[in-house]
Amino acid sequence: MTTITAEIVEQHGLKPDEYEKIKELMGREPNLTELGVFSVMWSEHCSYKSSRVHLKRLPVTGPRVIVPPGENAGVVDIGDDWCVAFKVESHNHPSFIEPFQGAATGVGGILRDVFTMGARPIAAMNSLRFGPLGDAKNGNRNKSILKGCVEGIGHYGNCFGVPTVGGEVVFDESYSLNPLVNAFALGLVRKDQIFFGKASGIGNPVLYAGAKTGRDGIHGATMASAEFDDEALEKRPTVQVGDPFLEKLLLEACLEAMRSGAIKGIQDMGAGLTSSSVEMAARAGTGLEIDLTLVPQRETGMTAYEMLLSESQERMLIVAREGREKEVVEIFAKWDLDCVVIGKVVEGDRLKIMHNGDLMADLPVLALTDEAPKYQRSMSQVSSPKSGQSLDLGLGTWGLGQALKELLASPNICSKRWVYEQYDTMVRTNTAILPGADAAVVRIKETRRAIAMCLDGNGKFTAINAYEGAKLAVAEAARNVVCVGAKPIAVTNCLNFASPERPEVMRSFSDVIDGMKDACEAFETPVVSGNVSFYNETDGRGILPTPVIGMVGLIEDTRKLVTHGFKNEGDIIAVLGVTRDDLSASEYAQTIAGLSTDQLIASGNCPMVDLEKEKLVQETLLKLIDQCLINSAHDCSDGGLAVTIAESCFSSLGREAVGAEIAMIDRELAHEADLFGETPSRIVISFARENEAKIRELVGECPMTELGWVTGDTLNISINGEAVVSTAIGELESAWRDALKNRLES
Repeated sequence: MTTITAEIVEQHGLKPDEYEKIKELMGREPNLTELGVFSVMWSEHCSYKSSRVHLKRLPVTGPRVIVPPGENAGVVDIGDDWCVAFKVESHNHPSFIEPFQGAATGVGGILRDVFTMGARPIAAMNSLRFGPLGDAKNGNRNKSILKGCVEGIGHYGNCFGVPTVGGEVVFDESYSLNPLVNAFALGLVRKDQIFFGKASGIGNPVLYAGAKTGRDGIHGATMASAEFDDEALEKRPTVQVGDPFLEKLLLEACLEAMRSGAIKGIQDMGAGLTSSSVEMAARAGTGLEIDLTLVPQRETGMTAYEMLLSESQERMLIVAREGREKEVVEIFAKWDLDCVVIGKVVEGDRLKIMHNGDLMADLPVLALTDEAPKYQRSMSQVSSPKSGQSLDLGLGTWGLGQALKELLASPNICSKRWVYEQYDTMVRTNTAILPGADAAVVRIKETRRAIAMCLDGNGKFTAINAYEGAKLAVAEAARNVVCVGAKPIAVTNCLNFASPERPEVMRSFSDVIDGMKDACEAFETPVVSGNVSFYNETDGRGILPTPVIGMVGLIEDTRKLVTHGFKNEGDIIAVLGVTRDDLSASEYAQTIAGLSTDQLIASGNCPMVDLEKEKLVQETLLKLIDQCLINSAHDCSDGGLAVTIAESCFSSLGREAVGAEIAMIDRELAHEADLFGETPSRIVISFARENEAKIRELVGECPMTELGWVTGDTLNISINGEAVVSTAIGELESAWRDALKNRLES
């Protein structure tokens, strides 16, 4: 029997005082298997020990909320007894160690979270962040990570048969060797067919279903709760290996077994057999007895410790109704999947693990869940130091037209076609709006309804001002779904941060929660699911605080869908909202003025969003769309007004590129701020001239400024009578379309 030493405790990611608490709760020393179970359940990844006290401030209820946070995925009502289940989760650490499998299994895990609720997945998205591709030191490594992650996402989603319909790709120095891979999935389920991860019903059999257990992924949860160093690449065994074809079989078998009525509860083995068994028992207030000898294994000589901590993919833990286990086994056998009874639900609150006739673990369930450490970590007084230094934002030798072209080709603005062309975006034939738009849209067959969804975040703004940055992220996500004609209804989130043991990180985390809370309450979009990912740092360097917001919206009539491209010669171009001098933290400041992210953070200048004014702009646009008065709508964000107008001119979905004549008058801002400032709460729209009077009537108190009209094949912009931009749309689109591909191939 292994003696538990201080070194072994440290290897399991536990602090000395945490180990003392474990001994106190158990009334004795744990054995190695029991210590392994505690290390998983008390890891940051599973217990949220640094974030739980803050997450409680988020709004989680509302008239549409059916399942709030706490289950595998959140569920909201979309009418006619239909619901959507959705969630976003990180797979950052595995994607650094092994980009292809790390990203692929991230997709597999989030799909299981959704169909475990009884929902059939109908859409997937991803939010990706990487270091600069042109970085002299790490550029090639960053390219390799990007290519591996994109290939892994495409492989898993395409083979499984779910459309990957949208997302975002962002570059910044802080993500060098610290990639963020946040995977989102959404599924459709009838309200009366929702399943829960509960081990209820004393005497009910517990079944193991799906892939065989191997040694891959052992210590995955504890690895995801630690920062990296030069030895990280030696941790490849902690990265799981996925099989999307097997997961497709698992999906169909699970849904069929659920429809049979033989299943009482079901849980994805996300962080292994340990987390699924403990969480199911804790939710139901029961105990479990499990015999690991019965677990299907693909490797010989596996110990109880290895089987409990393995994170082999494509596995489910099922509680069947007593007497109907044979029915469940037969369903899985039809799909060529292992399904065996490995235990039963018992009275009490003990998790008892047997192996080869020996009792290997006897643990109090609530000690593993409710008694997990809960830290109120120290926080600095301010999110980050601000010098208030003034920034030189001049054009230098650039002209405004050349600056626009360079911005369109910059990494964070250029087309991400190279990425999403590797994804199957049309499988299942529900996709109504393809990647590249403000938000993705998926139809609900046999109805006129559709679901809009997007992922949004801005680590740069959050690093400057965490509270305002979080508000901006929620506001932009809501604005994006509104731009396609959807009413925002609910939020999921993935909160990516560096070490919570740093006071400045916890300060920014707390401020982000407050910003999200205020914005979600303003938009009436409760948070129904989410994920916290801490320790995103390598060799002592952390990422920018990066809250990613997954916004879901409802479209009642797909005939009223709106896209962002200008449509008709002569249509009027206008902007809803007001432009202010918000140039200092913009993409212009970095690409044209050449400032680093650190310089922008030190300046302390961040756009501010007025939530009431933001709501007015969004509600106004929804009114115009409902009256079928709008031909296009495009969120004005990265790159500012000029970039938004140029993107609206580009060709898409078989539509030819068009030009625009923009005449901006009575402008008081500097030309650069007018064209490239990133003031929030603005949407560029276009509409037929005959609708102008009706639109002005409906717009009411919402600010709207006419900018020009759709015409020709050139973008011409004049400000107060001075011509400042005159460039062929084909030239601008070519720079925008090919930039990422050229960087990857250079």
